Order: sequence, then C-alpha cells, then structure tokens
Amino acid sequence: MVLTSINIYSSRLKAIRQAIRSKGLGGLLVTDITNVRYLTGFSGSSGFLIITATGQSFVTDFRYKEQSGKEVEGWDIIIETGNRIKIIQNLSKKNSIGKLGFESSVSYEFFKKISGIGLGLVPLQGTVEKLREIKDEAEIDSIKKAIRRAEAAFTDVKPHIKEGAKEMAIFRRLEERLKKRGCRNIPFDIIVASGQHSAMPHARPTEKKLNKGDFVIIDWGGEADDYFSDMTRTLLLKGGVETGKKREIYNTVLEANRKAISHIAPGIQSKKIDEAARDFIRKAGFEKFFGHGTGHGVGLQVHEAPRISWTRSQPVRKNMVFTIEPGIYIPGLGGVRIEDMIAVGEDKASVLTSLPKKLEII
Repeated sequence: MVLTSINIYSSRLKAIRQAIRSKGLGGLLVTDITNVRYLTGFSGSSGFLIITATGQSFVTDFRYKEQSGKEVEGWDIIIETGNRIKIIQNLSKKNSIGKLGFESSVSYEFFKKISGIGLGLVPLQGTVEKLREIKDEAEIDSIKKAIRRAEAAFTDVKPHIKEGAKEMAIFRRLEERLKKRGCRNIPFDIIVASGQHSAMPHARPTEKKLNKGDFVIIDWGGEADDYFSDMTRTLLLKGGVETGKKREIYNTVLEANRKAISHIAPGIQSKKIDEAARDFIRKAGFEKFFGHGTGHGVGLQVHEAPRISWTRSQPVRKNMVFTIEPGIYIPGLGGVRIEDMIAVGEDKASVLTSLPKKLEII
C-alpha cells in the first residue's frame, strides 16, 4: 500500500497541531527533510514547513515546483526565489506567529540566522519523530515489502557465498540484486564480513577471500515506498578449527535473539527487552563481547526511535517496528549477529523477517 491517501497526512497534521497548542506556540517550523516527507508525502531533497493552528505552508525551490504540485496536497506551496530566512520571517508575520517552535536538530549556523528575525523561538526535540515511532497500516505494508525485496535479493546471492569468494564481490552482487528486486535506494552500506573481519560489528567489505571455517556476517536492507528494512544473517563455512566454539557462540546469539523477541509486548520498557538478550549472553560468559544495543526503530530512516538499549528506556507501544540484533564479537576468532525486524502487536511481537536462523554450515 503506497502512502498516497491525503487522510493519512491530515491525521499526522492534526497531531502536530495538538502539540503546537499544548506548548502555547503560534507555529512550528519543520526543517528535517525526513519529517517533511512524513507530514506531506514530498520525496524531494529540499523543503521546509511552517504549520499553524489554521494553516500550513510548504516551501521548496524551483527544482521541485512540478514534483511538489503532484505530491503535496492540501498545503500552500511556495517556491522560494530569495532568502530562506526572509521567507520564514514573512510567513511568521503573515500568520501572526509570536512564538515559533523549531526542531532542535538544526545547525547552529541556521539557528543564529533565525534568531535575528524578531521571534520568540522555542526549540523542540522529537515532536514529529514521536509520531513516527507508531507505524500505520500503510507504513507497515511498505516495510514488509522492503523486507521481502531484501530477503529475495539475499536468496539470489546466497549460492555465491562460498569458500574463495571475495567479500567485495558478494557486496556488489547483493547491491545489484536489491536494485533488480525493486529497491530504488539502498538504506545503508551493506556489511559483508568474514573470518576475523566478522569480529568488527560494522566492518566494511574488502577484497578478502572467504576461507574454511569463517563466520560470514551479511547485514543488509531493502526499500519500498521510501521505507526501509534491516536484517542480518551469519553463516559458517565448512572446515577450519574451533568449530565447537563457533557453534556455541552462534547458538548463544540465537537464543538471545529469541529471548528478546519473547519479551516484547505493549507496555514493557524497551530496556527490559535489551536486558533479556544481554543477560543471556552474560550468563553464557560472553558479556564483554556484546557492546552495542539490541535494536533500533526502522521506517523512513534505517535508524530511528525507539532504541532498544540499556542506556535509555521507554514504553513499547503497539505498531512500533524495530530490530532485534544481539551479537557476539571475539577478536581473532570472529563474530555472530542475528537481526530480525518485528512489529509490536496486541500482546506480543510479530516477526516480519522470515529467513531461517538456525546455524547453517555451507
């Protein structure tokens, strides 16, 4: 389901207006381009919004005049021809805005510029992002499509993951297949890490050849309707040494993945989900080899709220979509990560990814 219904954007705009009223603001300036996309449907790279209690203006440049006319419904569309700060000042005056909220993620240089236009400025953090945490049916459908494309691409490439193949060759082949499967954008740099490289959670692919006994971590994602997916599978090549140890590591990560997923339900604190995976890995004796969070939200961005981590916590809510990706990384030996995407249902998690997770020795 492509996100084209004006009703979807109307409901999002209504929620923003409620936030504006609750904070006593005359208007809100939205400059984060992903948030602009979320509120309007605009898929270009340049634009900003000013939203008031009764009106909404979308501002972009000449390059997107025709595109915005097709994509942005129900907004006053303004094509900027001069100074952007002047446009913000004029729109604020036209709408009698005394206090203007703005996203605290703006650059310091931009903040200095808008500070000089004579408005009461109120920095806001996460106003739109909070809405984006809860996916609607159309968003979840797009994410599922992005997952299907990514999984199909991996299945296409899997026969080429074998001894003697190079990490970079697998990377290129997978990227090509993602595009052929319909992904207009690749959400992040694909990770293909084998052997000792797999002990680095975000290793970049190299010209290294896959060898007997190597762990091979593949971390990749797909795209559909501007929404992303993110998943990881770890394979083990036949032969080599310390196979028993590697099986132990893999099965520990797999069980940590399952325990985290089993803890997911509306109302649980996100930190508790992280603890479920982390405690199991700790009891298995691998605590110092798992140093990143257990998961993160995925949507219009591949890393967004909520964060499933020991460093922060928030209640999990129905229709949140996030990853579960525990890992163990042992320098000199290799690493394992198993990453699924889940959607929070009425009382438990629905696992959206479908590729097998049982240890596969190829």
